[in-house]
Amino acid sequence: MPGARLSEHLQDLVLENASVDEFLQELSGAIAEFGAAAAGCAMHSSVRLIRNRQPAVLAGSDPAALALEQFQDRAGGPALAALATGRAALLGSGTAVGTGVTAVGATGGSPEPRLDRYRRTAARWGIRSALSVPVALDQGAEAALTYLAADPDAFDGGVAASCEAFAATAGKSMRLAVRLGSVQELNEDLLQAMKSRTTINLASGILMAQSRCSQAEAFALLSKVSNNRNIKLRLVAEEILHKFESGPYTTDFGTRA
Repeated sequence: MPGARLSEHLQDLVLENASVDEFLQELSGAIAEFGAAAAGCAMHSSVRLIRNRQPAVLAGSDPAALALEQFQDRAGGPALAALATGRAALLGSGTAVGTGVTAVGATGGSPEPRLDRYRRTAARWGIRSALSVPVALDQGAEAALTYLAADPDAFDGGVAASCEAFAATAGKSMRLAVRLGSVQELNEDLLQAMKSRTTINLASGILMAQSRCSQAEAFALLSKVSNNRNIKLRLVAEEILHKFESGPYTTDFGTRA
């Protein structure tokens, strides 16, 4: 696929998927498709996205690829090696190693003995070579794209370089997806905060009317119950609203609770 069409296709994946998770799932399929075309053999793929203070988001083109990506959290693997070094990491015969590519867990004498568990596990899934390419993102994020193949020499003959080029192109769309995802999550957090504030204010108003106290005193009472019961202030407020109204109540934002 020509570069312009490839970029357009990857951008379409960003726009057509509602969340970062869904985009990464679609992207993993595109990675496998590109890798298969470049190497002339079947490929699987996985993606690992890391953002500040959030759990890693993993995706795979199929269950086996996703399982191997998840396995790395326990035993290490090429994706984690690539992220740690900032260089593409190759697991396989090692003959494709060139500028910017580091051999890890290679068969016939592993430069990284810690990755032997990953290599053995991958072999049980029929995977004998893997190439992980790190992708630097903004917003405190980074990612690794991993290509998986049954052929131990799948990344010879310039295939590794082609896969790295694809990862660089995909990185532009990943940056866009992360930015959009961050904005979406911020909006959701703000909306949830406003909903919680509205619920607390409504409950405070009920206490003010029933106890003939000030807003500060009503809020202090809610806080005391929250601390004594070790539950969130919002949940205490919701309990009061549910007792006051037998049916569901509606906040200013149209949410029924």
